[in-house]
Amino acid sequence: MAAEGVDVLIIGGGITGVSVAMDAAARGYRVGLVERHDFASGTSSKSTKLVHGGIRYLPQFDFVLVREALVERGLLFRNAPWIVRPLAFILPLYANAKKPLGVPFTLPGRFLLDWEVQAGLLMYDLFSGRLGIKHHQRISVAAALQRAPSLKREGLKHAFVYYDGQTDDTRLTTTVLRTAVRLGSLAANYAEVTSFQIDGGQIAAAHVCDNISGKQYTIRARHVVNAGGVFAEKIESLTGIHSDLSVKPAKGVHLVFSRDKLPITDEAVVLPETDDGRLLFIVPWEGRVVVGTTDTEGGDVERPETNAADIAYLLDHLHRYLNVNLTEHDIISTYAGYRPLVSSKDPAKSSAHLSRSHAVLDGPGGMVTIVGGKLTTWRRMAEDTVNHVARRDGNPPSQLTRQLYLEGTVGWPRVEREVQRRGTKLGLDLDILEHLGQSFGANLESVLQIAAADHRLARRIVPDLPYILAEVVQACRYEMAMTVDDVLSRRTRLVLEDQQQGVGVAREIAQLMAHELGWDQAETERQVRAYYKIVGRNYSEGDGADGSTTPQQQAALRQSGAREEDDWSNATIEIGDASGK
Repeated sequence: MAAEGVDVLIIGGGITGVSVAMDAAARGYRVGLVERHDFASGTSSKSTKLVHGGIRYLPQFDFVLVREALVERGLLFRNAPWIVRPLAFILPLYANAKKPLGVPFTLPGRFLLDWEVQAGLLMYDLFSGRLGIKHHQRISVAAALQRAPSLKREGLKHAFVYYDGQTDDTRLTTTVLRTAVRLGSLAANYAEVTSFQIDGGQIAAAHVCDNISGKQYTIRARHVVNAGGVFAEKIESLTGIHSDLSVKPAKGVHLVFSRDKLPITDEAVVLPETDDGRLLFIVPWEGRVVVGTTDTEGGDVERPETNAADIAYLLDHLHRYLNVNLTEHDIISTYAGYRPLVSSKDPAKSSAHLSRSHAVLDGPGGMVTIVGGKLTTWRRMAEDTVNHVARRDGNPPSQLTRQLYLEGTVGWPRVEREVQRRGTKLGLDLDILEHLGQSFGANLESVLQIAAADHRLARRIVPDLPYILAEVVQACRYEMAMTVDDVLSRRTRLVLEDQQQGVGVAREIAQLMAHELGWDQAETERQVRAYYKIVGRNYSEGDGADGSTTPQQQAALRQSGAREEDDWSNATIEIGDASGK
């Protein structure tokens, strides 16, 4: 990037930034993307893991947003069917319901309330059109309790079932980024924009610091796209030119439970009414259950944290609707992220409000800023942003990415047919193969090659989750994993799903990464300590900010240290590239 310059420089490596990179590269632009931390390390790894239309926006009459999101949901099912799966949602309706789903009004005696809810679900189906999954159904109390056995029976009148999609937000971000790179985009994580070079009032170049080596670079660019999310306002301020952008962060918190503590089938449950008018989702995810989300304004966007009030709010509503007795001690992990709510200090200077879900704005120095939106509408957000850039160049708008298969889709039907046979030879269980398919698509062939080259790498990282050690090597070689946290928090989700949040395997992962990335012993130990501090900060029994470990972490450390037979520091592993050469 620094040597040759780029046409479009994108700042931010979340789902918005990587999708802009994909769209721009598909149109033939020379594209560069920089992210100050790791890809998807912010809001893009903190979602409810759903690809959905947003059923709660129907009672708000936000039909544009719902229709847009449902179309994008359908396109993802078509362009990357392996990374998104249909998910049924059980929506119970209780006799004492006041405004389920946030319906705008109810008649005395709650007359026609059922009809209002069903009318909303019918609109949801109709807005999906030919890209829909399956039509909603009304089910009996008995059927509802069979499909969602934890629901309280008292007052339950009946329930509805409707359908949306589920994905892993970090895997989706990685997949879109790999697609962008396949199309010619350049990308660097741990690369932070520190200032801009301004010529004649316009941005001519960005000064970028490699946060790993400390080296400084200057990247010339014809266009700069600010996809920084909640940090978009801060990025605009780096120009030193007046900005009209105002970003108000809203925090969303999720809790993660094991299925034995929060029994659930493979179908999700919607809690239709909360104290603040939101919906809460109880979603099966791998071998765990995700519950969320909250919506509170403000907070430290650099360090999103779950506080006692967030936990109490979610637990209270779980107990209100479910036959469970959960406490803080039953929570495996929590995660919090910030959604950027945008407003302009001078709305007349906004270039466009292309939908009610996101906005593309003219920023200082010619910067183009994309803010708002949701995980589901990533492709449309990118399309609108690059269309804005294209207009500056005198080029027509494009919908090219509507038909663009994501990386891992071409060849997937063949790989899907063969994966069980190949996996059986490696001794991989069915849940592992399903996980690999949903994470990599056709690219799981390279993971299987890594495992075949050294059978130790076919082993589970932790016993009760489907991740295998070959994914660590895959992450280092093909997905730019640079730290232990990158692997345990984003290339896998062990920081959220593992009972020990990855502490018990951190040293083994570090040793395996050291072999791949050339770390010496001192760097390997530094990586382990850094990961302990990250996990400790989120531990319920102590924030670990001073680098200390909790008793559970100390036990996990002893356990990991005892696994001498899996010491990778002296391992020699040689395999071909992803093509098998």
